[in-house]
Amino acid sequence: MPAYDVKRELKNLYAPRDTTWALVDVPEQQFLAIDGSGNPNTAAEYATAVGAVYGVAYTLKFANKKEDGRDFVVAPLEGLWWADDPTAFTTGAKDSWHWTMLIGQPDWIAESLIDAARNTALARKKLPAISDVRRLVLREGLCAQVLHVGPYDDEGPVLAELHGSYLAANGLDYAGPHHEVYLGDPRRADPAKLKTILRQPVRPADRPTANLTADFKGDGQAEPVAESSTSPPNRGRLTPWLIVCSWIRSSNGCWEPCWRSSERCRTAIRCH
Repeated sequence: MPAYDVKRELKNLYAPRDTTWALVDVPEQQFLAIDGSGNPNTAAEYATAVGAVYGVAYTLKFANKKEDGRDFVVAPLEGLWWADDPTAFTTGAKDSWHWTMLIGQPDWIAESLIDAARNTALARKKLPAISDVRRLVLREGLCAQVLHVGPYDDEGPVLAELHGSYLAANGLDYAGPHHEVYLGDPRRADPAKLKTILRQPVRPADRPTANLTADFKGDGQAEPVAESSTSPPNRGRLTPWLIVCSWIRSSNGCWEPCWRSSERCRTAIRCH
């Protein structure tokens, strides 16, 4: 039996050919994930985080094959990106970027196996960041997606098209953070030939956002917040690269979204 390869099993999501924006339906997926912030080109934290998530991914691959005989190809590196000020992406203020780096896992991988692989990798590699690697489940659903060929810094005009015309023309609005899938190795590939999948979760622009207001639990799964007479309104516009995880009541009594990314966000505080 050939090794499971997400690029083959989910070809439209991991080996697309569309170089113009198109809509896709993304199923629920589980990932190894690690959070951080700063310029991915210069921040030592970023390089350390990527090394940590890959360390757990390969440890998990070999442990799973030994335990039940099933093999899988380690999936491409992916990333969720956001900023407290969304203009940081158009102005190139990379030091203010926040990110969650991801490596997808087959659905048969149990959380207990992930925990064991993390502990084994930490013991072998002595890299403290490995202890921050966790399981994350994403349910993105409807997404706008495009294959970008070229340097990462050339993504700006492609994203500007999404935000400036494509979403409005198709009656869509944001429904989650900016998502990228890296199909090439920037250390080896010609920057002009790098392939990156750009993905943006979306929703109908006139649809209420109650189901997008979520409290992220320890396992990374989002659960809707129940409404009551004192609950915030269930409508509004999501901002690019950001997630609504809670609501706060401002000084004038109006409900405002609290924009945070981490599943550790437990309290309602002003974040913007």
